[in-house]
Amino acid sequence: MPDLLAIGVSGLRVSQTALAVTGNNITNTDTPGYTRQQAMQVSKNSQQLGATYLGSGASITDVRRIYSGYLTTQVRTATALDSDAQTYLTQISQVNSLLADSTTGITAVMENFFAALQTAAASPTDTASRQLLLTQAETLSERFNSIYNQLTEQNSYINQQLSSMVQQVNSLAASVAQYNQAIVNASASGASPNDLLDQRDEAVRELSELIGVTVVEQDGSYNLFIGNGQPLVVGGSAAQLSAVPSADDPSRYALYLTQNGHFTIDVTSSITGGQIGGLLRYREEVLDTTLNDLGRLALVLADQVNSQLGQGLDLNGQLGAMLFSDINELTLQQQRSLGQAGNSDTSANLRVYIDDTSALSTSDYEVTFTSATGYSVRRLSDGKDMGSYDLTDSPPPVIDGFTLALDSGSVAAGDRFTILPTRHAAGDIKVSMTDSNQLAFAAPLAATLTTGNVGSGSVSQPSLITLIDIYDAAAVADMQSSLENGMPIKLVYDAPSGGAQGYTLYDVAGNSIGSGSIVPGQSNVVTVSVPANPPSVPSEYAFEMTLAGSPAAGDSLTIAFNGDGTGDNRNALAVLELQTAKTVAVNGNNGMSLTTSYSSLIETIGAKTSQAQLDAAATEAILAQATSSQSSLSGVNLDEEAANLIKFEQYYTAAAQIIQVARTTFDTLINSF
Repeated sequence: MPDLLAIGVSGLRVSQTALAVTGNNITNTDTPGYTRQQAMQVSKNSQQLGATYLGSGASITDVRRIYSGYLTTQVRTATALDSDAQTYLTQISQVNSLLADSTTGITAVMENFFAALQTAAASPTDTASRQLLLTQAETLSERFNSIYNQLTEQNSYINQQLSSMVQQVNSLAASVAQYNQAIVNASASGASPNDLLDQRDEAVRELSELIGVTVVEQDGSYNLFIGNGQPLVVGGSAAQLSAVPSADDPSRYALYLTQNGHFTIDVTSSITGGQIGGLLRYREEVLDTTLNDLGRLALVLADQVNSQLGQGLDLNGQLGAMLFSDINELTLQQQRSLGQAGNSDTSANLRVYIDDTSALSTSDYEVTFTSATGYSVRRLSDGKDMGSYDLTDSPPPVIDGFTLALDSGSVAAGDRFTILPTRHAAGDIKVSMTDSNQLAFAAPLAATLTTGNVGSGSVSQPSLITLIDIYDAAAVADMQSSLENGMPIKLVYDAPSGGAQGYTLYDVAGNSIGSGSIVPGQSNVVTVSVPANPPSVPSEYAFEMTLAGSPAAGDSLTIAFNGDGTGDNRNALAVLELQTAKTVAVNGNNGMSLTTSYSSLIETIGAKTSQAQLDAAATEAILAQATSSQSSLSGVNLDEEAANLIKFEQYYTAAAQIIQVARTTFDTLINSF
């Protein structure tokens, strides 16, 4: 026969357990990762009484987590995506503000530079205007340097963050491994270690804030994988993640995963999700490309301005000097190449010479040697094979605007080098000119008609079409000597005949050096070649001019060295034209001006920033929804728990009353005998 006292005692115990579970829920309302628990109550086996069965009370079979693996996975995935998006947005927003703001970007200072150039060109002998141009050039170069420094600081920050976050990843991974072992041990008795399960899930969620992980449950343990399936945690064992200077580029940290203490692999390129994934994605998609783009702009600006100034004469009658420092200084050539770890000769390095700034891309390159001299080149931005070459090729092949040469050491088949043609250029641009009188605003040649000509012939001012290599001091000296010693050149017209009119050219010694003809009454573009004096390489130079009108027989003109042309601004105007000239490559072709190139960079970063904002808002909403769904199921509702508290308190009181009734009944039975 069922025992009323035992029934009451069972109710008391059930109610007491339910109260304890409810109280524990309330106490852990704000505990991170806590999952609401519920006491699972069942009735005890009934006892037969004659032809019927009577209940014998109740019992607690389990204290169960109100848990959904699906919702937990959703929260974990959304956490990794949102952390990635928010981290990426934070970083790119800084770059967007840096480049687009008038007080920190390039646009305003570049406009000021060309405005100062325009003022100086209008008054080529004005010392104040010339000095202002030097000042603006200095400001422009410093602005390039400032942006470069801030971007490199971001790279250093990323390195520091990767180091710190990797330590956190390792700590959390070790915790998950420990939880795995403790849960397996605790579950061996058949009980469910709810608190340990909650703590493990919270550790994995915190891990997802740092790095994207895939969770595979096996025999009660969580196996965690990162990247392309590399194991981070397997059962009670955790691998070690490390952030160290990359073998390809020591200035950038790479991530390596060490398993079992000895097997190490580079997982940098495969990491996605979490703050680490966001930092790596930002570095690859924005930081590196921005440095390269900005560096290319600095190289084009410095080279084009220097080269054009080299075609003119300064106030001292000397061919132009460089405004900006030489883009191919030896140290700059050397820093554009990085030998990779594992090369046969760790001291070996390549020199990267910028041959044509107008052909430069914004990509990095990988050079792989196939022999002691043979090598192949791959463009990393699109993976394009640029061809196979040899160090003995003469002249060296020009690859996207640069050439390669062995700087030091030796190379062997299998050696690899990372080539960074433009990466550091924005930090390297400097103003080298200190004397504004050296600004070469005048053209080197001037033409004058002979006084006393009787015809109506005219001549445009000649343009030197043999380019002077401003970076070759010997070539500049040779050209200076040839222009000074080989001039003036005299042109004397013949009598018109048959719709044409011939002319003869005479050198400074009166010797004929050539002849030609024009069509009177029309504009005739004439190219004149003059032997170098003294002979040099090149052995001659050429200039171009336009002959027009109808000169008479015997009329003449003179082309002379413009050493006294201090008021001439023709070359200054040619430098000014660089503001709109298409000198920056687009898909391998000259397609953008300096200002357009920078505007394009701003637009690209701005578009990526806008997309990042949309992505961040979307992932934030997804995470909020996933968290809300999980919380609605597994979270503690204080109103609900308070109601349960009252309910189970009433149950407890009622059970106590059953015990009291049983006791009274028992006393009555005893006293009846």
